[in-house]
Amino acid sequence: MWTSAVTPELLSKSVIAVPPLARDSSRKLCATENTKIIRAIEAGGVTSILYGGNAVFYHMALSEYAQVLEILQQAAGPETWIIPSVGPAFGTMMDQATMLRDFQFPTAMVLPQKEIADETGIATGIRLFAEKYGKPIVLYLKHNRWLSPEIVSSLFRDGLISWVKYAVVLDDPSDDPYLKEVLSVVPANRIVSGIGEQPAIVHLRDFGVGGFTSGCVCVAPARSQAMLRAIQAKDFDLAERIRVSFRPLEDLRNAIQPIRVLHHAVAAAGIADTGPMQPMLGELDEMQKASVAQAAKALRALSAF
Repeated sequence: MWTSAVTPELLSKSVIAVPPLARDSSRKLCATENTKIIRAIEAGGVTSILYGGNAVFYHMALSEYAQVLEILQQAAGPETWIIPSVGPAFGTMMDQATMLRDFQFPTAMVLPQKEIADETGIATGIRLFAEKYGKPIVLYLKHNRWLSPEIVSSLFRDGLISWVKYAVVLDDPSDDPYLKEVLSVVPANRIVSGIGEQPAIVHLRDFGVGGFTSGCVCVAPARSQAMLRAIQAKDFDLAERIRVSFRPLEDLRNAIQPIRVLHHAVAAAGIADTGPMQPMLGELDEMQKASVAQAAKALRALSAF
């Protein structure tokens, strides 16, 4: 596993995959199936893997946290960079900081909490976690103006932010005042587009961010990696043709539920048996599973480009 410090070069080297977490029929962590997912991602040339929302770290039992860290660390290839997540509850993430210190992950992402949180309190919690962990964190900006640019700036200036995952969903990603404000306080090469292939061209070309994360990359890693390279080479026509090919599966994720659809898509594509969903998220019905399977198999069958 790659354990050196995060650099802008590392962020732009690979699409950052955001895979599901495989469990067996009794919902216990499954090392074998999670290793299959990692190997499939690596086989497509993708070497950055983030375990967050799609892996349902929001509902991770504290009692199994060290186990999943061990599974991921052992499964990763020597050039593969793994980013686990913590939180979103403050007490949970502080206990997770203690566990993380026993491993060599170069950073961890703090999952966002919105409903009962205050932005000043969020900043304080992030500071306390980073101090206890002893490393800068990944700041996940999922909600519009969740943290003010001033607070983001103070966290970055104090060396507490490794990089920013920017994932605010808008109807028109090209019209994003909040992203512009974040870019005024954090270097563009430390910000990553966090909403998959669909807004990635706009975010990288028009805003200059350093890379992008993706869930569907888990189904077609070489193809998603080819899209990143096309954007970097300014071959936007090719990048657009690749982007469109991801839309059928992404449209299902948007129409049904992103985490559930990806979880079943990875299994339907024959990559690994991901097992049942965590109970709080529910399951797809049979008609939905059929639609997801069709889109996943079609995407998996496409060449890298």
